[in-house]
Amino acid sequence: MSFTWRYVVSPDGSFYRVANVNGSLDAVSDEDLAQLHPEKNEDASPPRRCSRCGTELLLHWHGPLMTRVWMELCPTCDARRPAAWAFIQWYRDPDRDPADLPQLFEAWETETMHAHGWTRVPQPEAPPSSPVPSHLVPRGHG
Repeated sequence: MSFTWRYVVSPDGSFYRVANVNGSLDAVSDEDLAQLHPEKNEDASPPRRCSRCGTELLLHWHGPLMTRVWMELCPTCDARRPAAWAFIQWYRDPDRDPADLPQLFEAWETETMHAHGWTRVPQPEAPPSSPVPSHLVPRGHG
């Protein structure tokens, strides 16, 4: 089973991601994915403030499942963290390239989770091939 994320980015920089298990969403366009996510009314709730300094957050996100980490992207507190700073720059750039989002987000997520004591386990590559039975190994090699 393979697992990746599909990111859908709005022109204002807001985005969401959808689990793409076994490539099931590979043939779905970004426009079709965007229709699955209703527009939320940002005016309905006040902007979130950084829990560390009170500055308005650029982004707030739940960390990976069961970690109970609330991730905050604060332009004041996170300016010295390399992955966060790169993400802040992308987020503020009106000419941002949506194709950069997956790498920037995942680097920020990794950096933030590391600061909370978590480490990302690398995804396994292809499953290992089954070993050759010993009776099929050429002589002198087994």
